[in-house]
Amino acid sequence: MHHAVGPLLSVDVSERTAETEDADDVLEAFIGGRGVGTKLAHDRIPFDADPFSPENRVVFATGPMQFSQMSFTGRMSATGLSPLTNGLLSANAGGFLSRNFTGAGYAAVEVTGASDELLAVHVTDEGVEFEEVPDLAGATVSEVTEYVKAEHGLGEDQIACVGPAGENRVRFASIMTTEHRAFGRGGLGAVLGSKNVKAITFDGDAQPEVELPDVTMEIHREAATRDHPMKKAGTTSVTEYANHVGALPTRYFSELEFEGVEGISGDRVAEKKFKKGTCSSCAFACKLPTKDEESGLETEGPEYETVMSFGSNSGVDDIVSVMKSNDLCDEFGMDTISCGDVVAAYLASEDAFGDSELIHETVEKIARREGIGDLLAEGIDRCHGELGVENWTAKGMEFPAHDGRKLNGQGLSFATSNRGADHMYAEFYSKEYPLVSKDEAVDPEGLEGKAPMVVEKENRNAVLDSAVVCKFSRDFVDDDRLSTLLGADYDDLLAVGARIVDLERGFNNRRGFDREDDAVPYDLPGFDEALDEYYETRGWNADGTVPDAGASGAASAGD
Repeated sequence: MHHAVGPLLSVDVSERTAETEDADDVLEAFIGGRGVGTKLAHDRIPFDADPFSPENRVVFATGPMQFSQMSFTGRMSATGLSPLTNGLLSANAGGFLSRNFTGAGYAAVEVTGASDELLAVHVTDEGVEFEEVPDLAGATVSEVTEYVKAEHGLGEDQIACVGPAGENRVRFASIMTTEHRAFGRGGLGAVLGSKNVKAITFDGDAQPEVELPDVTMEIHREAATRDHPMKKAGTTSVTEYANHVGALPTRYFSELEFEGVEGISGDRVAEKKFKKGTCSSCAFACKLPTKDEESGLETEGPEYETVMSFGSNSGVDDIVSVMKSNDLCDEFGMDTISCGDVVAAYLASEDAFGDSELIHETVEKIARREGIGDLLAEGIDRCHGELGVENWTAKGMEFPAHDGRKLNGQGLSFATSNRGADHMYAEFYSKEYPLVSKDEAVDPEGLEGKAPMVVEKENRNAVLDSAVVCKFSRDFVDDDRLSTLLGADYDDLLAVGARIVDLERGFNNRRGFDREDDAVPYDLPGFDEALDEYYETRGWNADGTVPDAGASGAASAGD
């Protein structure tokens, strides 16, 4: 089985030391990316650690596909203990960082400890430098980028950093790279902020060679030549269709259709797109550099989930307003889904849906924890009671679009996801709209027979996140091609995916997660029966725990 290569670099910012160690056994068993990050985090983070403690770690990792030039591979993974969900979580970012990361010569880099001074950590193929950067306190993502360019001659594609939100421990703060790309969900930016790490840079020419099959070039050619709606409007190409079928959350989840959808549709985004945008080595080019000539606003995005959270869910029908919200989140370093939903909850409490000025003011207050922003920075799960609104989260994570009340299998997958309310963990919505071929599509209504399908999708996506291959490769990387790319039987790959999911669940079980946490804030037909079938398919206990959870990996320091 093909896997990432190179040593593990452990960076302790408390002691300002960096040590390398062999990680071949982990790489061979877990491929790379999310799998390797999950295994390392499971074994090295104490089960009882506080997410903001020095004992927590952030593990950055690539997979074998980052050693190719294939489309859909300009991504990498970060894993740690989430301050939003209080469980183990991996986030995934696109852009151009991954190849510079491999150029530094490591398969994985973990950051642990906590510095007494604000730091930038520079990782190269010759070693690690710790730079005190007190002048960057409170700096935005673009200001950090400009500093690193000016002082070190490094590009935006070599930087992972946090904005003010990360420093202020906003529980949904992102780690940002290439200015507008985010390790978005779960608050890993706040974990780096708690360690007093403002930025990490990667540079070098030590990337080893990994021999991969010729199918990489076939996939690359097809990505370049095949027509696809996402090449025009990215993920926002689904906006009006989701609204048409009644799966677009509106006005803080109180409705499922938005009468102002035309103003935030994929066509409106396409009108603002002024050039092609992509990730490293990808010919699919589905990203969205956008510009509003009237205001002078230039940004990247918004993607569909942001159109939902800051658009329909906030009662906003103006794409420029959504662009501004998106840009503010990128500058301050926050997940646009969680931030937009939190803002929507606040708007609901104030009866202020559609107030763009209030929205933009509130985004900045959240990032800086000023006024009402200090409460909202805790996330909906922790602030809904004080706001007097319903708790629209799963495992403490705010919901994306693709509403499970219409797409019932997606609703089940929101409940079972170890990350919480995350649409990409199983990506089951693609089968229910459908965005796949007729033979793969399923009726969106009901849950009968869907639990085993959710299990397979979760396992397969764990493999993609370990490879690392973009989920939007679904029309180009079928099961046979995935097997060919990774040099392993498909069933064996699914078994690797299952082990990754088991490790996540077992870690979270040790932190108190069980069946009660596998829930959504609405009724689904046959939910309890489907959950039973899901656990049985996975070989878990009926209470949602992994049998002998502590035995699925070596005991951590907190065991």
